[in-house]
Amino acid sequence: MIRLGDYNTLKVARRAPMGIYLEGDEGGDILLPAADVPAGSQIGDEIEVFIYLDQEERRIATTARPLVKVGEFGCLEVSWVNRFGAFLKWGLMKDLFCPFREQKKRMQKGEKHIVYVYVDEESYRLVATAKVDRFLEKDPAPYRRGDEVDLLVWQKTDLGFKVIIDNRYGGLLYDDQIFRQLHTGDRLKGYIQTVREDGKIDVGLQQEGYRHAVAFAATLLDYLKAHDGYCDLGDKSDAEEIKQRFQVSKKTYKKAVGDLYRQRLIVLDDTGIRLVNP
Repeated sequence: MIRLGDYNTLKVARRAPMGIYLEGDEGGDILLPAADVPAGSQIGDEIEVFIYLDQEERRIATTARPLVKVGEFGCLEVSWVNRFGAFLKWGLMKDLFCPFREQKKRMQKGEKHIVYVYVDEESYRLVATAKVDRFLEKDPAPYRRGDEVDLLVWQKTDLGFKVIIDNRYGGLLYDDQIFRQLHTGDRLKGYIQTVREDGKIDVGLQQEGYRHAVAFAATLLDYLKAHDGYCDLGDKSDAEEIKQRFQVSKKTYKKAVGDLYRQRLIVLDDTGIRLVNP
């Protein structure tokens, strides 16, 4: 069974002037255009390809890797708009369609939106929707406090940013957990803080407590070695200045400094910290 909008590993069936045909299913063999055919491909070879629909709504293969596939969330830019909807850039020759009914607000050329990709059951077409909420899992999340997860930044709120966790769950990243500039569409690592009884999930961008301080201590040590053994940030430095330079809280910075000091790797003075052996 060929998975539309996904990667499939298919055998080369035969050659043709426009490329090669790959063994399909009851829907027939699928063309891989000549520009995408790997050098040296022979009949019987297996090739991993992405299957989508061409301008004539026929299945076609490509070795290109789109920005998002069926069942995934992604941030895509609007390429053009017509009277039926918007067309989004996703890394393939044919843009991805998002009909007006699947838009939360009318999309405009050049904008970027978080969307989910699915196969429309009635038309058997690949479709994007900006109404992503209904595709987030509602079952209780299996996470524990401190678990590392992948985050997709979704949208700004009064409390922080909504995020999509591991391409499955919705979550919230509070403002006081953010130590760097974030934008819709950013992908980054995060850590589970709380899974609430109502199923809502809070995440942070830093490991909690001592583990994060130890990890940052190594980063700070590398910084000192790259800057002649000196850093002009100390106990009395402004928390915002520490955040801007290292993307960590002042509390984490002080813990890391304490760890390096206990290891006798640094000395402290009124202006900052210095390596013992720069």
